[in-house]
Amino acid sequence: MVRSRMRWLSTAAVGLLCLSTALVGVSSSAQAAVKRKVLHVAYLSYAVANSYDAPMLAAAQAVAAADGVKVTVFDANNSPATQVTQLQDIISAGGYQGVLLQPIYGPAEIKYVKQVIAHRIKVVNIDQILGTKYTTDQIQVKGLAGNVVFFPSKIGTQLATLVIKACGSTNPCKIGLVHNFKGYEPDVAISAALSAHLAHHPNIKIVDQVDGLYQVGASTTQVQDMLQANPGLNFIVGSDQNCEGAQIALGANPTTRLICYGASAASVAGLKSGLWYADVAQMPATEGQLGMEMLVRAMRTGKPQGSKNPVAGLPNGGVITKANLKTFTPEWPG
Repeated sequence: MVRSRMRWLSTAAVGLLCLSTALVGVSSSAQAAVKRKVLHVAYLSYAVANSYDAPMLAAAQAVAAADGVKVTVFDANNSPATQVTQLQDIISAGGYQGVLLQPIYGPAEIKYVKQVIAHRIKVVNIDQILGTKYTTDQIQVKGLAGNVVFFPSKIGTQLATLVIKACGSTNPCKIGLVHNFKGYEPDVAISAALSAHLAHHPNIKIVDQVDGLYQVGASTTQVQDMLQANPGLNFIVGSDQNCEGAQIALGANPTTRLICYGASAASVAGLKSGLWYADVAQMPATEGQLGMEMLVRAMRTGKPQGSKNPVAGLPNGGVITKANLKTFTPEWPG
């Protein structure tokens, strides 16, 4: 009887151990399932049709697809007011665990981003500054889960340095400046830094300023008017889309050269031809990739992901010339 009872206890113990192990396995599987649950992300784009924004969105979607994350795209189409409404709609709709935001005008959106964060939705900012300081690539909004940006004032300083070098002793050296959306970031910070540095060089004059709206067609028309009003321009400064439009307006064998920013495929062709003097790099696809990777990690772990500046480690400070073209790979067509 004692031996039978001992055998029963032994068998029971083994059974309990197996059951316990099975339950642990189920528990672990359940926890893994919770961790890998399908997440829903709102992607707020500056403008989906913009050739600069398209590879950013595509790279973010590729990361999301690989992790089983569902992405809903919101297109602000260059309107900061629309983007503010979209942030409010995301809160009202519910069901989103994360937001990947490419802000049009950061200072106007801070209040609404804070509201999104207060609803326990993770927010990662990409490409444009979400804040009021344009001389830093660090997080400016408390609770932001991540930040992947360049800072515009550096681009303005780099453009000014290129203009000063290109003009040399030419007096006067006449510059045409093509804005994007004047008064909004990054244009305001780029233009301010450019003008501040050129102010110390009295031989260099910004003789005309127009607004190209990040569009080749609009830039072509605006630069045609600029050239008619100001014959003999030495250089035109603007984003790559603006420079593409300017190139069309200048036609064959122009004497005016272009100093641009964006590092698009169009800039590579322009630099090879000699019409573009130099270009300052941007990396939209890398921003989309890093931003979505940060957001997925933040949603799954609950941990903030900090800040990254994708252009910070580029050779030659991110300045591209005909001499160093081989060190750069364009991430968007232009």
